[in-house]
Amino acid sequence: MDSDALKQANEDYERIEKAIKFLEANFSSQPGLKEIADYIGLSEFHFQRLFSRWVGISPKRFLQYLTKEYAKTLLESRINLLDVTYESGLTSPSRLHDLFVTCEAVTPGEYKAKGQGVSITYGFHPSPFGPCLLAITERGICGLYFVKNGDHRDVLAEFKGYWQNANLTEDPSSTAHLIPQIFDPARSGRQNPLHLILKGTNFQIKVWEALTKIPFGAMVSYEDVAVQVGIPGATRAVGTAVGHNPISYIIPCHRVIRKNAEFGNYGSGPARKKAILGWEAAKAQA
Repeated sequence: MDSDALKQANEDYERIEKAIKFLEANFSSQPGLKEIADYIGLSEFHFQRLFSRWVGISPKRFLQYLTKEYAKTLLESRINLLDVTYESGLTSPSRLHDLFVTCEAVTPGEYKAKGQGVSITYGFHPSPFGPCLLAITERGICGLYFVKNGDHRDVLAEFKGYWQNANLTEDPSSTAHLIPQIFDPARSGRQNPLHLILKGTNFQIKVWEALTKIPFGAMVSYEDVAVQVGIPGATRAVGTAVGHNPISYIIPCHRVIRKNAEFGNYGSGPARKKAILGWEAAKAQA
């Protein structure tokens, strides 16, 4: 996915998110294609084309992926899909859109120093799910945050709070080359892995590493993750660790939902979580 395609996907996503929010607010009335298209200011024809360009399926089919019933079927299939994936050590049983990542934790001293002496370069870039902040050190990616409500300052403040004492430099040209690899996983793989630098408690890092093994297009429950990290009763703690994930999308915390198949919250907004899950489901089904 080249830069022009990313910019187009970024623009498409803004309308997709608006449509999802509209459907969340009006789901009980089951709005039709024309009503949704009118709300986001497009004709039915152009709205249909938008969906086809962004995800490759019809709006109706896309919405089916965002229902509780679809989520239930994925949770019920975890015995045949997720467990095998974890045991084999693969991030995706089909290798479709397989993001292969390697994780490295900062040292206890670096963790305590809150990034003191660490040089970080960051930039804002378009993505298929709206603009994002991508940050790197000489050792690898240390942050990926989606911009919420168009406010770059809020997301930058959040990132700076995570690496309080680090030396930060804005230089999009140094981070731009990673964006296609992240959001077009066909360019990634075991010959060219993404290297992540994780700063957190031992438990958080264990949870984040477990998340990278959730298959593309799948959904699992917080209870499933707790079992995978070896502490079946730690569902609440797992939820807290998932909520503090500093590298969105690559560490796919969006694939974790509640046991009752409710999608739950997401740091970058519930509409974005649903958009990503629907996009992945469409790609996986294709």
